[in-house]
Amino acid sequence: MATPAKRSSKGKPKGPEKTISDSIEDITLEDKQREVTAVEMDDADAKTYHHIEILEQAGVQTSDIKKLRSAGYHTVEAIAFAPKRELYGVKGISEQKIEKIQEEAHKIVPMGFTTAGEVHVSRADKIQLQTGSRKLDRLLGGGIETASVTEIFGEFRTGKSQLCHQLAVMCQLPVDLGGAEGRCLWIDTEGTFRPERLLAIAERYGMNGEDVLDHVAYARCYNTDHQQELLRKAAQMMSESRYALVVVDSAMALFRTDFSGRAQLADRQMSLARFLRGLLRLADEFGVAIVITNQVTACVDGSGGMFQVDPKKPIGGHIMAHSSTTRLYLKKNKGECRTCRIYDSPCLPEDECTFAITARGIDDAPAT
Repeated sequence: MATPAKRSSKGKPKGPEKTISDSIEDITLEDKQREVTAVEMDDADAKTYHHIEILEQAGVQTSDIKKLRSAGYHTVEAIAFAPKRELYGVKGISEQKIEKIQEEAHKIVPMGFTTAGEVHVSRADKIQLQTGSRKLDRLLGGGIETASVTEIFGEFRTGKSQLCHQLAVMCQLPVDLGGAEGRCLWIDTEGTFRPERLLAIAERYGMNGEDVLDHVAYARCYNTDHQQELLRKAAQMMSESRYALVVVDSAMALFRTDFSGRAQLADRQMSLARFLRGLLRLADEFGVAIVITNQVTACVDGSGGMFQVDPKKPIGGHIMAHSSTTRLYLKKNKGECRTCRIYDSPCLPEDECTFAITARGIDDAPAT
């Protein structure tokens, strides 16, 4: 699992000198020369991801590597993590070759058991994105965790998109200032992205506004098929430049409109599961923080009982619940204040805090 890289002293993300626009326009990379090395981090102990071309050293043909790239596999990790039946679908490569290629990938990517002690050490080095509010950071145990999926849900005007805009700027800051020294990739399904909001937040931290905007890759998404395709393109872009954050705002909006009624519920959940699995792979493969926003619905079946305190629940069912590492519930409070509650987490206790949405971004709520 990769972890966000360190930046140079000038604060520019390291990696190939390639703009986001170049990455988006140049999806077919057959004529491009690539460095057949792992993407090394400044920290000697940091884990790496490996460009797929390194498999040429194991005897994999260049033509087969190009076919794998065309199918959306850009790293050795992507090959190692994929099920064989999925790889068998790559056009132009026999099943026998696929088995050989994945066997070589497994030699490079550790896939066996390790000790709890080693896991504990790796988690201690995990980078967390601060939110701009010290109280919210304390609630989250330091901030939004990289290499995992954080779901933020709530009603309209509870601050979901505002928090995402904050994180899109924070992820570009040096690690010692609460960032992850990487770029942000933003998939917008509701048209709520506002670059001027990024500029206001960047000014708060003394950052160059143009640089901040240039380090955010943005795509407006129009249907669930498009949403899946954008993940494929995202994997390619992340294999070329250092990304620290992926935002999907919102993850469920298009699934609710593209699949309607109970007759299409099973198809919707299967499509949603594929999309969420794709996000998890990006987190595992590149060590990025995945932040998705979600809507809520009212419980109308009476399952909560007459004494239920809050009848609202996040949409997406069990598939969404099991795919999210941490789930945050945002609620309205007085004025510009909002309440964030830990709804579900494998390591954080159920608790809540209040923060404020200001002209400068997310901040601590004023003392009362």
